[in-house]
Amino acid sequence: MTVPNALSVLRLLGVPLFLYLLLGPHADGWAVVVLAAAGASDWLDGKLARWLDQTSRLGTLLDPAADRLYIFATLLAFVVREIVPWWIAAVLVGREALVGVCLLVLRRYGYGPFEVSYLGKAATFNLLYAFPVLLLAQGGSTAAQIARPIAYAFMLWGGALYLWSAGLYVYQLVLAVRRSPGVLAA
Repeated sequence: MTVPNALSVLRLLGVPLFLYLLLGPHADGWAVVVLAAAGASDWLDGKLARWLDQTSRLGTLLDPAADRLYIFATLLAFVVREIVPWWIAAVLVGREALVGVCLLVLRRYGYGPFEVSYLGKAATFNLLYAFPVLLLAQGGSTAAQIARPIAYAFMLWGGALYLWSAGLYVYQLVLAVRRSPGVLAA
């Protein structure tokens, strides 16, 4: 167990707490703290892995799994609380399903997973910053009114980049499958 992997595990353990805070007592302030800590640990575990030369196969699985789980959990809670419309969550979850199918196809042809792109990282960054700001944007206070356009901007950029990165992953899949022996190029 490396330090970066321990941070990723802690981030994963924060997901149920985050959901409880959002859906149980509606403790949005504490939920923002958990989400912000998750975002900070996401950045920190990557930095530490490179700095301490502690990159590992487990880390390359844990880190994106934690990101995806936070995104899915947040979208679920936000739909339940009517913070975002269901169709936004459906588009973002559909993107994850599409990338998941692409990974299965890659594995079938003997390839490993996609290399994480800067675009995908930027998309995740925007979404993980949009979510706590969306929580802060709830209500009619002056702070909420200031946070609202910032939250929507992060959400719009994150969603668009998320879809764009999925398109790039599909393109990479097509290229990989075409290069595979026994596959006729179209």
